[in-house]
Amino acid sequence: MASRHGATAEIGTAVADVLRADGHVVDEVEPEEVADLTGYDAVVLGSAVYTAHWLPAARDLAARLAPQLRERVCWVFSSGLATQPAASANSPHELRVLMADIRAVGHRAFAGRLRRADLAFAERAIIAGARAKEGDHRDFDAVRAWAGQIADELRARAGSVTSTPAS
Repeated sequence: MASRHGATAEIGTAVADVLRADGHVVDEVEPEEVADLTGYDAVVLGSAVYTAHWLPAARDLAARLAPQLRERVCWVFSSGLATQPAASANSPHELRVLMADIRAVGHRAFAGRLRRADLAFAERAIIAGARAKEGDHRDFDAVRAWAGQIADELRARAGSVTSTPAS
């Protein structure tokens, strides 16, 4: 999971926990640490969304490993400002092309967490202009439900899916 302040990584961990509870072997790996997908049958790739873009580390992983991702079942998720007035704020511009390029099964957008104290000056300026509301807006019940759907699909593909990296 590409996560700048940890909130998206916590969503990824919740997804990984559900998959583990369903019997899947899951590795949680930072995108810049993933060099190869050998040994993995499925991938869940997530990123925080800033200024309507996925973080560079997640975009880079998708570009670098696109041929390998196409050979695996892959889901993606985004985490961003839930309270921003523009719905497009949580819809990364590059997501449609990225999903097509890696042949992702699906995408889910989740509300994020905003703690202004964690932000750099430039980030605080952007947030002020966006009128985003501070707080933890993540819905972990929704995260776990989505992860359960992934677990169901992996189970339906039984025999061919044994391990899943979460990035």
